Amino acid sequence: MSNRWKKTLVIMAIAVLVVTFFVFDLQRYLTLAELKTRQAEFQDFYAAHRLLTLGLYFVLYVLVTALSLPGAAVMTLAGGALFSFLPALVVVSFASSIGATLAFLVSRFLLRDWVQNRFHDRLAAINRGVEKEGAFYLFTLRLVPIFPFFIINLVMGLTPMRTLTFYWVSQVGMLAGTAVYVNAGTQLGQINSLGGILSPGLLFSFVLLGVFPLIARKGVEIMKKRQTLKNFPQPKKFAYNVIVFGAGSAGLVSSYIAAAVKAKVALIEKHKMGGDCLNTGCVPSKALIRSAKMLAYGRRATEFGFRKTETEFEFGEVMERVQRVVGKVEPHDSVERYTGLGVACIQGDARITSPYTVEVDGRTLTTRSIIVATGASPFVPPIPGLEQVDYLTSDNLWQLRELPQRLVVLGGGPIGCEMTQAFARFGAQVTQVEMGEQIMGREDPDVATFVRQRFETEGVNVLTGHAAKQVLTEDGEHILVCAHQGEQVRVPFDRILVAVGRRPNVKDFGLEELGVRLSDRGTVETDGFLRTNIPNIFCAGDVAGPYQFTHTAGHQAWYASVNALFGDFKKFPVDYRVIPWVTFTDPEVARVGLNETEARQQNIAHEVTVFELAELDRAIAESEDHGWLKIITPPGKDKILGVTIVGTHAGDLLAEYILAMKHGLGLNKILGTIHPYPTLAEANKMAAGEWKKAHVPEKLLAWVEKFHAWRRK
Repeated sequence: MSNRWKKTLVIMAIAVLVVTFFVFDLQRYLTLAELKTRQAEFQDFYAAHRLLTLGLYFVLYVLVTALSLPGAAVMTLAGGALFSFLPALVVVSFASSIGATLAFLVSRFLLRDWVQNRFHDRLAAINRGVEKEGAFYLFTLRLVPIFPFFIINLVMGLTPMRTLTFYWVSQVGMLAGTAVYVNAGTQLGQINSLGGILSPGLLFSFVLLGVFPLIARKGVEIMKKRQTLKNFPQPKKFAYNVIVFGAGSAGLVSSYIAAAVKAKVALIEKHKMGGDCLNTGCVPSKALIRSAKMLAYGRRATEFGFRKTETEFEFGEVMERVQRVVGKVEPHDSVERYTGLGVACIQGDARITSPYTVEVDGRTLTTRSIIVATGASPFVPPIPGLEQVDYLTSDNLWQLRELPQRLVVLGGGPIGCEMTQAFARFGAQVTQVEMGEQIMGREDPDVATFVRQRFETEGVNVLTGHAAKQVLTEDGEHILVCAHQGEQVRVPFDRILVAVGRRPNVKDFGLEELGVRLSDRGTVETDGFLRTNIPNIFCAGDVAGPYQFTHTAGHQAWYASVNALFGDFKKFPVDYRVIPWVTFTDPEVARVGLNETEARQQNIAHEVTVFELAELDRAIAESEDHGWLKIITPPGKDKILGVTIVGTHAGDLLAEYILAMKHGLGLNKILGTIHPYPTLAEANKMAAGEWKKAHVPEKLLAWVEKFHAWRRK
């Protein structure tokens, strides 16, 4: 007989049995009501024919589980009620394991070859995982019933797991859960009246049924943790509760929280406290942008009623102001402040030598947990010739004291755009080169076009769709060679700023040796609790991703710190539902949630509401009446899916929408909130009003109009 015929016969046999089960309504015998009605009858038969009863029950149980029919849970309770605890536990344990294995074999016989051949590439990683740790995965699934019993049987039959392994793991893994159910059945069998429902034994059984999955899950977590850490000797006692690597935004907040809850925490930094944000990122760039904006205001003097203004400046003095601003913020992130908060600040080159130990300057520190918050560094693409010129990045840009006459900015992202406009306003001839079709690639095309036009009005040469291929030096002149639509474009420059993204700092401090896994993006791979694959090593900030913003680093730090300190008792999954960001060009571009492009790409039904700042009194009064608010909502509903604001102080205006989205407030709530006049914040209410105008109840208003007409008679 061919294999095809064998499969056909098996399918027909299963179909006959399943149809018989439902056609003759055999399911009615597998209910608690039926069990209770016939309990005395069953027990009499059992008393007279013990082995026969147990044998029939065993065969019936195997059939129900092998055919994946409903009723196994009720049969388990019935077993406890009829046979008492121990006999029922033995029979159910073996019957359920044998039935599960038969279902596993049927699934394998009928479907495994077809599934593996059709989805081989997609299943390759799963197959490897099953071959390596399949028994452990199955054991956890049996212990913690996240998925229905019959689904596990059928799905595991499609994997390479050995049948014998499946059987014994199922037998052991289900034993505890079976015992809980059988015990509940014994208690149910003793109820003779409604008052029995409140008996201590039955209540305990119900409580046990409810808490067993939680206890089992906790047990699995403990087993996983011990299995991962079994090769690392644990110190007899720990010097610290947590050691934090990196004193940037994520590291500072992590250590602050740990100290606030009275944990003993060490913060290790090999460079400057404050990390990139304070020293080379947010703070200096905003200081530079502010100075550049003052020059731009001067050039717009006639818009404000002046004939002209002249501003004399030395670029070096502007950069010195930038450093003064950094120095003014510095105490907030200083060693003195954090020491005063109770954090042990250590400066040095440190290395993680085990999940429990860190070496720094020849000392070994012991800790229960570690938080990696090492940030990221500018990514420098491998462009031939680039290494031969003294290129700039966001790290060394702040050492400049002489304004480059011709500056190439490589990259159209937030840093590239902000620095492009700032240096152009100081008088540099700036060429911005972007490989994509638009600058600000994450934003809607109308936003990118608006910003580009502003740049070009201010004298910037914006080149999109240009791929940087080579840097040449000819007769002492530097030239960036780009490819554009099949042609070669040469861009001469004096200095080049590389701003094409940031690379997580994951090397040279021990992660590789410990086997900490990295994601495809090069960040440290973490779960929803910001744990790495080493369960007591956590991660936060740019090195963890997926968002590389200072505010998300601080947000993650709370979760990393709390989970590192209290995760053995209660863990908190990091919340990424509402993530805002701002590009500090002039005008600013601020966004939270979906934009119009993403809503279309993801096939999300949506409406777009736009309010032009040209209609806002305060913006007109300040000659800043350019830009708009664009709100994405579901059709006919005021729920906010996303907001993009282009305009002056867009980042500040966005805060109201962030709050609304975080707490589920719709546009009607914003519209019903008093906004002081005349302020820029009033734009938010105006935008909500635009949405409302588009959704007026026309039919109701028609009836109201008739009412008013009637009242005039």
